[in-house]
Amino acid sequence: MAVEIKSAAEIEKMRATCRLAASVLDYIGPHVQPGVTTEELDRLCHAYITERGAYPSPLNYKGFPKSICTSINEVVCHGIPGPRKLVDGDIINIDITTTLDGYFGDTSEMFVVGEGSPEAQRLIEHTREALWLGIMEVAPKKRLGDVGAAIYEFAHGEHGYGVVTDFCGHGIGRQFHMAPQVAHVGRRNSGLRLRPGMTFTIEPMINLGRPETRILDDGWTALTIDNKLSAQVEHTILVTETGYDVLTMRETGWHPPKAPIRC
Repeated sequence: MAVEIKSAAEIEKMRATCRLAASVLDYIGPHVQPGVTTEELDRLCHAYITERGAYPSPLNYKGFPKSICTSINEVVCHGIPGPRKLVDGDIINIDITTTLDGYFGDTSEMFVVGEGSPEAQRLIEHTREALWLGIMEVAPKKRLGDVGAAIYEFAHGEHGYGVVTDFCGHGIGRQFHMAPQVAHVGRRNSGLRLRPGMTFTIEPMINLGRPETRILDDGWTALTIDNKLSAQVEHTILVTETGYDVLTMRETGWHPPKAPIRC
């Protein structure tokens, strides 16, 4: 399928929906506390989004029953909010997608409930850095394989994590998921050549153990095959004339350090 190149007007609509999606993470972060249920987090996010004239994109998407995804500990992605209460030491990915004025914005972040283990903290920090190493490969005439290669070389090559290949990033715009697919494992100088005006997500899922996943009977919840921890972070990216723009960037969000993390 052809990859959509967005006009200046379309890019402004992408900026608006992505700003909203990012703001949901700022809003919900303080509510991620021991004792709160993921269903309550979903309710809060739903209200925040709809009160601003937008729609929570996951709700009823291919039958998904909730407005956000909440993936705890060994859940890799697509966790369904429910009565499960967060407990001290949990790690949780909250995945937000908004539809505003016909355009989709998609982002996710990891949160630690109470005091997380050093192992969990390292996994999250390395996943965040892996995302940014992928993002920094984005520029006109670069190839999409460079994004996956950068993520895999760091996460697996340097730290031995499992990099999930069952799920990937995706083009986004007037549709939730569209071309291109953005793999988080790749070969340098291979794949689609990037052009200004392309928008897509980069959202590596990094496992403490093996990279394989399994799906629960609900048809959505993906878990690590060995029940070890998983982390995921996600941004929506615009290819610009000179490089990239992170459309879902938050002032309070995680920014890449001046020097790479090596721990």
